[in-house]
Amino acid sequence: MTHLLRALAGAALVSLAGSALAQHAAYPAKPIQLIAQQPPGSASDAITRAWADCVARGLGQPVVVQNKPGANGILAVNSLKSAPADGYTLMTIGMSQMTITPYVYRHPPYDPLHDFESVAVLGTTPLVLAVPAEQGITRLSQLAEQAKSVPGGLNFASPGKGSPAHLLTSALFDRMGVAGTHVPFIGEGAGLTALMGRQIHAMTLVIGTAAPQAKAGKIVPLAVFAPERSALLPGVPTIAEACPPRRTSPVPAGSRWWPARTRPSRCWARSMPPPKSAAPAMRATAAAWRA
Repeated sequence: MTHLLRALAGAALVSLAGSALAQHAAYPAKPIQLIAQQPPGSASDAITRAWADCVARGLGQPVVVQNKPGANGILAVNSLKSAPADGYTLMTIGMSQMTITPYVYRHPPYDPLHDFESVAVLGTTPLVLAVPAEQGITRLSQLAEQAKSVPGGLNFASPGKGSPAHLLTSALFDRMGVAGTHVPFIGEGAGLTALMGRQIHAMTLVIGTAAPQAKAGKIVPLAVFAPERSALLPGVPTIAEACPPRRTSPVPAGSRWWPARTRPSRCWARSMPPPKSAAPAMRATAAAWRA
């Protein structure tokens, strides 16, 4: 089982146990809003919706997913910041919006330490650096050689400025001595379309999004940003193998947050054991993306 599947199978989010829910019978009394940073149709969006469906059945109230992509997650974060702290609005977002964004933007519009409370981590997933299949490159060293013949260096895409994909690719290019220009997109889907259309030279994206396109022969993955190879793409080397001695770890695929000062009695997602009934649906959703 991959890093992602192991994390999803044991995502410590909510419990569907009746005895625990009975302690807070008055909650939830209305639908719960789940703000999602990623655009509809992405791998992360599919996992989020699978989780939301399982939770809705357990709580007896709809969990409505609202996609608010853009500005590397800042739009989603600001939506949560303005929401009432009543336990009816949550957000699923990458950890970078709470740990990286405040330090790469001059005046971030939120304070992650005071405006929000973390509920739980959904899981982790490796990132993979890929190039268009028609580019004729199969190894990281070949990409470095190509950069020497491209005036101004290579164009590389990411889901947004300050994202893990942006920073990891920049650091890798610096290590290889490769000149590169960052091209941010609103979500992975738009960047992946540009990659397959050869509008850009390379892109770093989550392995769940990259694997189906790699198996279809549309992109070529060059290296996985993880300590070990992934079962999704077992033939793709790690960054440490392709560019020693660099070593990286998987990045958080998503976590749940809600506004600060939310009443403790509403913290059902933090205090209860994992929902066993949610695991099959989430595993099935993840498997569909790797097929």
